[in-house]
Amino acid sequence: MDAMWSQLGPAILPAFWLTIKLTFFSACGSLVLGTVLVAMRVSPVKIMRTLATFYINTVRNTPLTLVVLFCSFGLYQTLGLQLANRASDTFLVDNNFRLATLGFILYTSAFVAECLRSGINTVGFGQAEAARSLGLTFGQTFRTIVFPQALRAAIVPLGNTLIALTKNTTVASVIGVAEASLLMKEVIENHASQLWIIFGFFAVGFMLLTLPMGLALDKLSQRLAVKK
Repeated sequence: MDAMWSQLGPAILPAFWLTIKLTFFSACGSLVLGTVLVAMRVSPVKIMRTLATFYINTVRNTPLTLVVLFCSFGLYQTLGLQLANRASDTFLVDNNFRLATLGFILYTSAFVAECLRSGINTVGFGQAEAARSLGLTFGQTFRTIVFPQALRAAIVPLGNTLIALTKNTTVASVIGVAEASLLMKEVIENHASQLWIIFGFFAVGFMLLTLPMGLALDKLSQRLAVKK
């Protein structure tokens, strides 16, 4: 038991901190790309709707592990895409972290777009019609009238997507990102007899991350709910 804690203790906080950073940067990027995708999805331009629909449907039906591996083996090892300074002593660590983040953004943005589209469906069609009758363009209507209401209506599904993203960060371990699940695997390999203790410890750790998110976002959705 002491040997297990001597390995686990010094590494547990950095591992979960890396999980938090993966979640934060991936969530921010996914919200930006997801907003672009949903704008294309509801655009009056057919080619933009087609491209957005194709991307969303393709990515949503692709395993996340394949997306992350594509970023590592396809973009970096095959195409030579580098997201960190090659001369840096931490190049491999930084590059893998950013490649994993890119993979999460590409994957999660498809779900964010669908969450936002569900929010758009709650906005009365007459509001967009009224905006167009006043001479507003599609971009102006989307930016000032439709999207703010859609975002407020989509807080709950977006919160669920954020919680799923937090748990999905465990996939980053397949390309060597030293987040919580990779540490768990390493500890289990060295202390297999303590399997249930280790598993329970990390399960509680992830619950401590996700439960406050769910409660906070539930309160936020109630506070910002669109009054009918």
